[in-house]
Amino acid sequence: MRMLVFFDLPTETDAERREYRRFRKLLIRNGFLMLQESVYCKLLLNSTAQASMAELLRKNRPDKGLVQILTITEKQFAKMEFITGSCHSDVIDTDERLVEL
Repeated sequence: MRMLVFFDLPTETDAERREYRRFRKLLIRNGFLMLQESVYCKLLLNSTAQASMAELLRKNRPDKGLVQILTITEKQFAKMEFITGSCHSDVIDTDERLVEL
C-alpha cells in the first residue's frame, strides 16, 4: 500500500518557514519520496506500518496549515495516469524483494 501526504503550509514568517522545513525533513527521513511539490509518497508493507506512520505524522504535525493523508493500494497507485509529463526517477521504487544465495 502507499501513503500519500499532501500539505499546504504557510511560509510568510521565519518561524513558519522553519516549521515547513522541519516537517518536510521529517517526511524525507522517514522514507517519503516527493511526487510533486508538497505531495510525498511512501511504500508501506501492511496496515500496521500505515497506522504507526500516520501516528508519527499526527504527533509531528505543524501548528498551522493543512496536512492530509491518503492511503491507497499498490494496484490503485499503478493506475495513476500521467496527463502531462511522464514519470522519470532514478529511485528504485518497488515492493519486490531480491534474495541472492
